[in-house]
Amino acid sequence: QVQLVESGGGLVQAGGSLRLSCAASGRTFSRYSMGWFRQAPGKEREFVTAINWSGSNTYYADSVKGRFTISRDSVKTTVYLQMNSLKPEDTAVYYCAADYAPSGIVTTLGDDYDYWGQGTQVTVSS
Repeated sequence: QVQLVESGGGLVQAGGSLRLSCAASGRTFSRYSMGWFRQAPGKEREFVTAINWSGSNTYYADSVKGRFTISRDSVKTTVYLQMNSLKPEDTAVYYCAADYAPSGIVTTLGDDYDYWGQGTQVTVSS
């Protein structure tokens, strides 16, 4: 069984920073692209960012470009989301997800991802 566990969420003031982590266990993720999605109350889930298995390819939603950075550790079992210059509109539950993609592509489509974490709440106060 595969598990993805997010951590690092919390309450922060606008302009502040948070770093989310997503720890993967249960099998090797060396050929998995990893993505971050978020869902605010009353809104649909939306893509935030993704990184391919080698770390050589990343993609960001326009709403977070220049403020958020995705990375993964050298062992490829933990993915990070560094969030800077946070805005109240970034408030949401953040989910990490894994997509088996040995080709190295990244996808923005949630349905393409095979495994999901339970989510971590991020709240940005104005």
